[in-house]
Amino acid sequence: MSANDLSGTTAIVTGASRGFGRGTAVALHAAGAHVVGIARDRAPLDELRAELGDAFTPVAADAADPVAAGHLIDTYQPRVLVLNAGVSPLSRPLHEHTWETFSRPWDVDVRHAFHWTREALLRPLPPGSAVVALSSGAALQGSPLSGGYAGAKATIRFLTAYAADESERAGLGIRFTAVLPQLTPATGLGAAAVAAYAARAGMDVEAFLKDRGPALTPEQAGAAITTLIGDPGHDQRAYLLTAAGLRPLN
Repeated sequence: MSANDLSGTTAIVTGASRGFGRGTAVALHAAGAHVVGIARDRAPLDELRAELGDAFTPVAADAADPVAAGHLIDTYQPRVLVLNAGVSPLSRPLHEHTWETFSRPWDVDVRHAFHWTREALLRPLPPGSAVVALSSGAALQGSPLSGGYAGAKATIRFLTAYAADESERAGLGIRFTAVLPQLTPATGLGAAAVAAYAARAGMDVEAFLKDRGPALTPEQAGAAITTLIGDPGHDQRAYLLTAAGLRPLN
């Protein structure tokens, strides 16, 4: 596969209706892939279909459903999976969470990544396929206002590395990569987190962001993820993603 030409490739993107998932769906489509976009809310998927045309297939489904991954992989036979689905965590300090709000990212984000990764190995996807799982920069730095979010995202990184090991052991030729985007106000999830951390620091959002450098946009994320998918030379298990691009993580 080449990042400049993914013609003839089918890509499934979970959480495709907004943020990094939408940016990635648009970028993969521009590179020639047929994109199957999955989200629970059908309306924004239909809007994306109106923009991208017949090379985008909208599927309204819960990506964390244990049946969805196997069924959709069997139906569309993708060579690319981008695992982006997840919940927006409740922005509260630890003691204001309940166990249910604290553990929500584990119930959705990790569960979804587990099911899709497992199915990619079980089927298995064809040699040369790529699976990209969206973790978070919070997995490196923590996120004290988002409950179990940082730990869940760290687990997604571990899970992806375990899958890469299994692919190598079985000679499957499937590339598994975790991408850890930096905190950005350019997505709905990121904007809520930025506002919460700015308030915690007693600052307005503009002041909080002043020294953080350029904000990562969904378009930049989509372009970087598409390049990673199309270039086998991106062979590290995990990458930090900022507005400056991808940086390998040890």
